[in-house]
Amino acid sequence: MQRSVSRRSALLGGLGAALSVPFLASCAGFDTSGASAAKGTVGFLSTQFTPVEEKQRYEDVLKKTLNVPVAYNSVDPGVFTSTVQTQSQAGSVRTALLGGLHGDLAPLADSLEDVDQLLNDLSGSGYNREILELTKIGGSTSKYVPWMQATYVVAVNKKALKWLPKGVDVNDLTYEDFLKWAQAAKKGEGRPVFGLPAGPKGLHHRFYQGFLLPSFTGGQITTFRNEDAVTAWEYMRDLWDASAPASTNFDAMQEPLARGEVLVAWDHVARLIDAPADNPDEWLMVPSPKGPKGRGYMLIVAGVALPKNGLERDRAEQAIRGLAKPKTQIETLRSNAFFPVVQTELPTDLAGAIALEAAAVKLQQESADARLALPPVGLGAKEGEVSQIFKNCFQEICLNGSAVQSTLDDQAKQLNTILKDLDVSCWAPDPVSPGQKCEVA
Repeated sequence: MQRSVSRRSALLGGLGAALSVPFLASCAGFDTSGASAAKGTVGFLSTQFTPVEEKQRYEDVLKKTLNVPVAYNSVDPGVFTSTVQTQSQAGSVRTALLGGLHGDLAPLADSLEDVDQLLNDLSGSGYNREILELTKIGGSTSKYVPWMQATYVVAVNKKALKWLPKGVDVNDLTYEDFLKWAQAAKKGEGRPVFGLPAGPKGLHHRFYQGFLLPSFTGGQITTFRNEDAVTAWEYMRDLWDASAPASTNFDAMQEPLARGEVLVAWDHVARLIDAPADNPDEWLMVPSPKGPKGRGYMLIVAGVALPKNGLERDRAEQAIRGLAKPKTQIETLRSNAFFPVVQTELPTDLAGAIALEAAAVKLQQESADARLALPPVGLGAKEGEVSQIFKNCFQEICLNGSAVQSTLDDQAKQLNTILKDLDVSCWAPDPVSPGQKCEVA
């Protein structure tokens, strides 16, 4: 039914009549630097859906669901940030609407209008309480309206269920269950069949940042090298021993899953979606495991914001209201695998893979012991360096066999050096204290 969703090279990310390509081209002055659209058109500058095919699909969504003309312009996060800052400082804002991940918008809070009234008008949409709190970006007023969301789950080929430990609910796994399952599958199949996206462009660092460490330590940065973190990485070493070594070549898990090289894998929802495309009845999607401190999960939340002194304010607000409608949210899910942030019944005709993921996302987010984690916030160009620290831990502990505590101590020093230069506050699940520097204890 739906075209398959392309792989993304980053976190995507997920969470009016948009204009067709010819019409976009006719919007005088709307270019990749974020210049304004034609008068009467909402210039929508965004960090999301930058691949051409994703952008075109989203333009189709907007065209079908909104009743104001929108010129959708997707750019790299660096271009997005510099464009907003430059226009704001120059007092010459040429955009009407901004869209990005929480981490894209948070550093720009001073350049964004308060949207409390808009959120009050949309109060019946059923936004998640935790997401609404994020929109305040550590302040007292909301700076963006939730747009869409994504996360990471575990894909399971049903062939692997024969090795699931007796009495274990696959939809309510603990990390201990997960490890025993991986070990039993390795023994039963004669080779490891669990996998992680640990390739050069894989997102395995998000597993440590948003899932493993929050579940074992309750934090991500402040708890980076404590006793609980040592336990988490000792666990990770055991899990890696039961995982396919070829995982260091996997950038996205849908390909090795589809060809049967692995049977169980964790990854971003958009990087799992093609695995069950042809035979969804043979697959499950399940929540990530839970640990001693809860079920850590990373939420990729995207929002839409109004730049201060932006253009076409009335139409921009009208576009935001349209983006919050269930129809728009569901069409976004169909087209680009970002999930709704409003309460809505999902249709029964969703593509098999998306329906499977939707169920897993709901279970994971609504778990009683869920512990929300975010990708790093406010790091700008340094995010890659911070993420590399977590990859270094994997490299040293799991691949090189280095001692856990000494590795964490060494990497913590490097992490604190980066954070000291940035002078930023922490992000969930660490305590979020505006004005207080984030650092490893």
